[in-house]
Order: sequence, then structure tokens, then C-alpha cells
Amino acid sequence: MPEYLIDDREAPRFAVNRKNMVDPEVLAKEREQIFDRCWLYIGHETELRKPNDFKARSVAGRPLIFARDAKGLIRVWVNSCPHRGAMLCRQPEGNARFLTCFYHGWSFSTAGEVVSIPGDDAYGPDFERPGLAAPPRVDSYRGFVFVSFDPEIVDLPTYLAGAREYIDLVADQSETGMEVLDGTHEYSVKANWKLLVENSIDGYHAVSTHQRYFEMVMAARGEIDPGALGRSVGIDLGNGHVVIAGEPTTGGLFGRPLSEAGETERAERFRKFAEKYGDAWVDRMRGARNLVVFPNLVIIDLVMGVVVRKIDPITPGYMEVTAWHLAPTDEGEELHRQRLDNFLTFWGPGGLASPDDVEALETVQKSCAALKELGWSDVSRGMTKPAVDADDELQLRTWWRHWNKLMTGEALPPEPHDPPGDVYTGQKRPNTAAVG
Repeated sequence: MPEYLIDDREAPRFAVNRKNMVDPEVLAKEREQIFDRCWLYIGHETELRKPNDFKARSVAGRPLIFARDAKGLIRVWVNSCPHRGAMLCRQPEGNARFLTCFYHGWSFSTAGEVVSIPGDDAYGPDFERPGLAAPPRVDSYRGFVFVSFDPEIVDLPTYLAGAREYIDLVADQSETGMEVLDGTHEYSVKANWKLLVENSIDGYHAVSTHQRYFEMVMAARGEIDPGALGRSVGIDLGNGHVVIAGEPTTGGLFGRPLSEAGETERAERFRKFAEKYGDAWVDRMRGARNLVVFPNLVIIDLVMGVVVRKIDPITPGYMEVTAWHLAPTDEGEELHRQRLDNFLTFWGPGGLASPDDVEALETVQKSCAALKELGWSDVSRGMTKPAVDADDELQLRTWWRHWNKLMTGEALPPEPHDPPGDVYTGQKRPNTAAVG
């Protein structure tokens, strides 16, 4: 019997061992085999608007400082004084020319250089005055900044593989750049971190779990033709990255209806994008997407907004979630208001979607106490279909197979299905501008 997964193509059956959600040894191995060896998201460049801005972040259990130095360069430092280990930044964010340890007063620049040691002459002329420590690798793509604790990892563009295309579809939604808005959603879930990863790319649960949301939409708009929503499919993007990609739609079919001014502005923005990128790319941009960058970054472009979600495991049965809202810097007042409204009322910890998901995941975690009686969860939906949809589970199985590869070294083959079609993958981004 396999330890973590059952991937039986003849039955067919795909099952996940529920011990993966409760066993401390599994989490310890994940930290070593996955979080110590992957590129991990720390933040967006636009969160650091001015020189010497900083954010204190936790990535893979490590305390880090996400900063912009005095010259405007993005830096990442370990949030620990090299003297005796106290945390330098005890506030979640700020702006300071110097980062000073409150324990013994050692002080450092945002470029990581030691600038002051009280009683410096007591150390002698040959004492090596250490600067701040940093993760071995730091890089960014389209403003999204990643770190890796593996000095030998492949470069970030290679690691992102097909996920780059879907980040581009988000980043291209402004002619002046996308920015993270002020304000952060921070909440915790009494469940294993992998359950929220699954949930973020699980189209099967939408109607049953979020019934009250669909009732609200119908009350606001009347009956909705299911065909107007367009088809969505799950796609393997390589290296464990997956996406649910939706066909283009003609308007904001979810959330509160836009005003006439909002609809006019939205249409005009897409018209300008089509002039720059062509109709094919903009058709894809007008669709929806739930993207997971392996292992724990989620980018959701849905319900009139773009949510960036970082999922951090704390214990086998407890995770912390941080979410930000990404928006065009050149967006008009009406669209911006609608975007903020949806970030709060749909995506927020007390909104129309997140509490439903939290409740579902916490019940799953509680039921894992019956591991001996019911030890496996089924993830087989769609394995026999020639073409899969978003409410099938191809994208979940893809993520789990990569997880299993990193945990065990076993490379399971991908599933053979018909390609999803050009509306999802065939219309590539034209080379109209440099992409950093």
C-alpha cells in the first residue's frame, strides 16, 4: 500500500491518505522536502512604496524582513540580530533608515550593513562586524517577489513554468501597473494547510458550499443562465502549479451589478487592452482564473477582484492565511469601489465565501480523528473523462502528484486528457513590452 497517495489508473482511483493532514512527521518532512526547496512568495513590490519601507513576514516558519533599501532596491533579510538573535522588526511594518535591535542596540541599514554597535571598542580591531543574513535566493516576476532557501534551485522563471502566463493575464490588466492595496486580511483555520490549497482550486464545492452567495446573486440579478457563465477547466501548468481557467464572459456576472458608469469604464479598459495586446489575449484576460503556484501561493481573479493569498502551515491541524488585494493603479473610482466592496464582502474573513470554506475545512480536519476507521479521501472525479471541467479534480491530483514527488522521489505520470482548447491555452501574450 502506498504511504501517501493511491494513483490507480486501471480502476481508476486516486486517494489521499488522511494521515497527511494530521501526522507531525509529515509536516516535518514537508518543511524539509518542500518548503526548504521551493520558491516561496513573500510579497509584492508595490507594498514597499518608499525607500526604507519594510514589512515583517513569516515564510516557511522563518521570520523575514521584506524591505526596500535607501537606494530603492528590494531586499529580504532574516529578522534576527546576528549578535544574540533577537528580532529586529517587532512591528508588522514601518519605515526606518536603520533597523535597531532593542536587546543590545546593534543597528543595521535596510541594505543589511551593520552601522552601529554600542561599545564597539570592546570587541577589538579584528572583530568581524556581521551584517544581516539573507535567504540564498531572492527574485521577482511581474512584481511578485519570491525567496528560496535552496541555493541550488532553478531560476524563478523556469520554476514558474506555465504559471507565468496566468500571472501575465493578471499583471496586464493595467497600463500603469498593478498594486497591492492598503489593508490585509489575516485569519487562521483549524485545518491542515493543504486543505485550503485544495479548496482554492476545487470547482466541485462551489454550488453546495456557497449556496447563500448564489442566492444573493439571484436575488440581485434574477435567474442566471448557467451557459452565460462559460466553461471552466483545470490545467496542469508544470512543476505542481495548476489553474482553473474560465472562458471569457461579457460582464461582471458575479457580485453586485456594476453601475452604468462602471460597465462603461470596464468595456473601455478592455477596448484599450485589445489595441495593445490583440483580441485573443484580452479574451483570455476577461475570463476568470484560480491559480496555485506550488506549494502555497494562490492568485484568484474572480468576482471583480484579484486576491493574492499566502497559506502558512503552523501545526498539522492549524494554518495561518494572509490575503491582499491587487488592483490596477489606473482604475476609475466606480470600478475601484466595486473591487474594494467585493474584497471585503466576498473574500474577507467575515464575507460571503471565506467563512463557508473555513467551516468546511475545519470539519474535514475534525473527521481525520477517525483515521483508523476511514483513512483515505477520494480525489478521483473526472479520471475517466476525455475532457475535464473545473468541477472535476484533475488540478487537485496534479498538485498532489508533485507534492508526492518531492516527498518520496516518485514521479507519477500525468493523466491523458483532451487538451483544454485555445480559449484557455492557445492565445499567448504578444511581445509588446518587456516583462520583468
